[in-house]
Amino acid sequence: MQEMEQKREGLEEYAVVLDYLPTGRSSSIKSEPLVQLLGEQRFTLLEAVAKDSDIRTGTRVYIGKGERDKISLIKGRLSYSELTEGAKNELMPAIYAIIKQNEKHFVELFNTASPLNIRMHSLELLPGIGKKHLAAILDAREDKSFESFEDITKRVSLLQDPVKLLAERVIIELKGDSRFYILTRPSFHHDV
Repeated sequence: MQEMEQKREGLEEYAVVLDYLPTGRSSSIKSEPLVQLLGEQRFTLLEAVAKDSDIRTGTRVYIGKGERDKISLIKGRLSYSELTEGAKNELMPAIYAIIKQNEKHFVELFNTASPLNIRMHSLELLPGIGKKHLAAILDAREDKSFESFEDITKRVSLLQDPVKLLAERVIIELKGDSRFYILTRPSFHHDV
């Protein structure tokens, strides 16, 4: 029941640790162990207080409502520019892992994506997908729904790695460099 509520509210349940700051930020008044996180559901960037020092970069942690074993408090959302350099370096591998673990969900995006307006389709927001790739994707999915990333690559000639395209799009959205958000929740404050 609680899991359904969190999904409905768009809250993240699990996140990947991008960086661990044992004494917090240098600009902080209070010294506390902080972690920078990437939510698994909507790629939300978060900062949280860690319960102990036994937390490693790349670790999957529970951040939902209820008892948490590694995280004591979610401090709030972060913008891309607020990430540490270490967190920025871990971001792309974390995004890749999340997309690959949820392949069915992201393949379904290729099967169900629709036009944004009369001139642009949502799939064109993925880097490297222009009118020719879009036409090939739409034709292929009309014949039969895609079943995997490998299936997309086989049936749509010259299409780059779909996981890479999705991951690059997530980075664009996290940086706030877009009018449209198809994979993430827009940040409260855009990076300048």
